[in-house]
Amino acid sequence: MTSEQWGRVDDEGTVFVRTADGERAVGQYPEGTPEEALHFFTERYAALAFEVELLEKRVHGAKLSPEEATESIKNVRAQVTDANAVGDLAALAARLDALTPLIATQREARKAERAAKSAEARTEKERVVAEAERLAEGNDWRNGANRLRELLDQWKALPRIDRASDDALWRRFSTARTAYTRRRKSHFAELNEKREGARAVKERLAAEAEQLAGSTDWGATAGRYRELMRQWKAAGPAPKDIDDALWKRFRGAQDLFFGSRDEANAAVDAEFAANAEVKEQLLVEAEALLPQIESGDLGAAKSAFRDLAERWDAAGKVPRERIRDLEGRMRKVEQAIKSVEDEQWRKSDPEKSARADDMISKLTDAIAKVESDLDKARAAGDAKRIASLEENLESRKQFLEMAKRASADFS
Repeated sequence: MTSEQWGRVDDEGTVFVRTADGERAVGQYPEGTPEEALHFFTERYAALAFEVELLEKRVHGAKLSPEEATESIKNVRAQVTDANAVGDLAALAARLDALTPLIATQREARKAERAAKSAEARTEKERVVAEAERLAEGNDWRNGANRLRELLDQWKALPRIDRASDDALWRRFSTARTAYTRRRKSHFAELNEKREGARAVKERLAAEAEQLAGSTDWGATAGRYRELMRQWKAAGPAPKDIDDALWKRFRGAQDLFFGSRDEANAAVDAEFAANAEVKEQLLVEAEALLPQIESGDLGAAKSAFRDLAERWDAAGKVPRERIRDLEGRMRKVEQAIKSVEDEQWRKSDPEKSARADDMISKLTDAIAKVESDLDKARAAGDAKRIASLEENLESRKQFLEMAKRASADFS
């Protein structure tokens, strides 16, 4: 439609716009032609149309909140209604009216979105509160405080929900933080008290360790150091810098003592090793006596062994791991001498020799009597008695033979 269809200019230069309610004067343009006057006021209409179009784009693009869009429509509508412009003002008003349902839809969408965000925020805040309460009941003193600070930052980043729920959750969160902080402070206060107690104990232990460092009573002092170490571990940690300094003193005293003991033991080991070499040589001499002992030349062997035994004792101690071997070899020679002595004594024992002779005499008399009885039984033809006496006689003769062999051992 042309500008003439929406407006006209009268002879006095007054410009009118045509509306559904009739014509309405919008202004005067006395200096120009009617065409120029209409063009001027249609340009104003174009500006209004552009503003409506811009508002439409912003509303359709959800660039404005429903409240802002409604207010903007209200302002633009007022401009359109009373506009001093020539054009289809009703069409502009209709375009503005068409935005109202869209704004209503956007309002509901934003309401649903806010509800969803609120529900999500509630869930997140409940999670934050639940974790804070778990931390408040636990004993993670190293990481718990840091984690609670992180949870506080998360809380601050979340949007508020309805006031009652938000306040209730915050009270729970704040209470959990306070409870954790109190318990943590109490824990560290108790820990500091224990560390100060440990400090006093370890100062005493370090002082005693330093006093013992110069001792040469190796066994008893080493045992005491073990007991001091047990007490040190049981004392628990002192404040770190002090604990390190006290440990350095304690360990230094220990090292000094055990270093001295190791040096002394090394000297003893060297002496014992030399003693072992001496005893090795004595064993060569002692074991050389074995053939002489086995041959029965006991007197000279015993005399030589006594001399070796005296030199053996004088040689002193040997390394612990050598004792069993060296002593065993020496004892073997000693036992060989004793074994020959025992055998000689057994053979020369007068009591055993007398008992053997007495047994031979008694068995000889018994055999003579049995032989006499056997002769009588044969003369009488008593077969049964003959068999019994012959068996008895054979048995006694065997015992007699054994008794003679035993008696021969003592001759």
